[in-house]
Amino acid sequence: MPRLTIIIGSTRPGRAGLPIATWFAGRAGSHGGFDVDVVDLAELDLPLLDEPNHPRLGQYIHQHTKDWSAIVDASDAFVIVTPEYNHGYPAAVKNALDYLQREWCDKPVGFVSYGGVSAGTRAVQQLKEVVTTLRMLPVYEAVSIPFHPQFIGDDGRVKANAIMVQAADAMLDELVRVDGALRALREPNTEAA
Repeated sequence: MPRLTIIIGSTRPGRAGLPIATWFAGRAGSHGGFDVDVVDLAELDLPLLDEPNHPRLGQYIHQHTKDWSAIVDASDAFVIVTPEYNHGYPAAVKNALDYLQREWCDKPVGFVSYGGVSAGTRAVQQLKEVVTTLRMLPVYEAVSIPFHPQFIGDDGRVKANAIMVQAADAMLDELVRVDGALRALREPNTEAA
């Protein structure tokens, strides 16, 4: 079964990204199209890019980079859970993306965004420029949560509405389809050997 890695993009204490990602991971697990992993960038704690060699070379000298490379390399698809900070996405997300290159190639990516009136969609638009440069394919379907505090209960759990659930399922369906289409691009060409 393909592996979906959900990346929690906010590292701020008290962040809404943790309960939102937990909700989405449950939804993804119920969907059944993927084995689901969650990576919390706060726990991963990558320092600001500290590799001396360009990521395209894959010549990593730090263990944290090698560990991150192994996680991303083993993944078939991604969902980035991101807030919107000042019309953009968190620096931790950019840093995590910039650490690697080959490991991201030819893999689909979806977005769960949250914020105020814009629901984090401006952050997603900026992220799309970055992920396409890494040769990832952003899917059309997305989960965009406006005024997100209203969906987080006193118990810290997300109380999703029907629109959020439908959007999550539509995005997961699309990630499965696109992963299937891109898989041939990621597999080595054995005919040339």
